[in-house]
Amino acid sequence: MLKNIDPILSPDLLRVLAAMGHGDDLVVVDANFPADSVARQTVVGKLVRLDGVDAVQAVSAILSVFPLDSFVEAPARRMEIVGAPDEIPEVQQEVQREIDDAEGQALPMASVERFAFYEEAKKAYAVVATTEGRAYGCFLLKKGVIFF
Repeated sequence: MLKNIDPILSPDLLRVLAAMGHGDDLVVVDANFPADSVARQTVVGKLVRLDGVDAVQAVSAILSVFPLDSFVEAPARRMEIVGAPDEIPEVQQEVQREIDDAEGQALPMASVERFAFYEEAKKAYAVVATTEGRAYGCFLLKKGVIFF
């Protein structure tokens, strides 16, 4: 155990988060996402699992140590609902609140069409699979910098 580190952050996930650089994307996905096959195409090449953790808990824990990129317009993106791209389901609303809380300001997520999201996920640094049961609990988070 570590002090002041959310216990949801597994050793594998902490290693990935620490190894990522500015501009790298992290994908946090729900239980329905083809996480394993997509993760094989990422930089890390293997899936990071957070079993028993929903997307909101995962994003909250990740953002406790992970800076979002302040140099891009949309450092957080969500998967659009097929046929209803402007609809924002409850899971995405809850993650939006976690993002806003972590950043101390409103930082609206951009939306990405479903198949474009899959392609972006394949180019990411890593995929984190949650056991989120609600559909469209899929997010892309771009790592920022910490100024010393």
